[in-house]
Amino acid sequence: MTSGEDQTAETVLFSKEIIAARVSALAREIATAPVRPEIAAPVLVGAFVFAADLMRALSAHGLDLATEMLWLRAYGVGFTPGAVNVLHAPSDAVRGKNILLIDGVLDSGVTVARAKSLLMEKGAAHVALAVAVTKRNAARNFEADYSAFQASEEFLYGYGMDYSGAARGLPDIRVK
Repeated sequence: MTSGEDQTAETVLFSKEIIAARVSALAREIATAPVRPEIAAPVLVGAFVFAADLMRALSAHGLDLATEMLWLRAYGVGFTPGAVNVLHAPSDAVRGKNILLIDGVLDSGVTVARAKSLLMEKGAAHVALAVAVTKRNAARNFEADYSAFQASEEFLYGYGMDYSGAARGLPDIRVK
């Protein structure tokens, strides 16, 4: 968002302090889970801020993960609704490993379903999903294993999630 845009209609949904506390608690939960992940697989681009914070928090809780980036795109000019373009797929490094799939928002689930499918096709032993925010969506047929926050169907941005290509660097999560 540019400095000249009207920001009066935006609301901070989750502050940076609340996010930090919740990410630490989530990391503790993941680090003590019966199936501990061995590789983190963030979905670019929206998960990069949450993934960095979560991985640092996991390390502080004694779980230092290797990283395997995925780059998927489910929207944009010329995209078919429901289609997910794979820009960077997982490598064979995930074979036989427990994977922590990380994304910013779980909404329809189309993107993370494709990401999980790609990981399983490469031979991952187990895939658990961690997201910063789960949106309420009755049409989705699965949930995240770990979710920092719940939100309604409002448009979210900040903390890695964009607003018309901008605002990913905001330290909090906002609604418009």
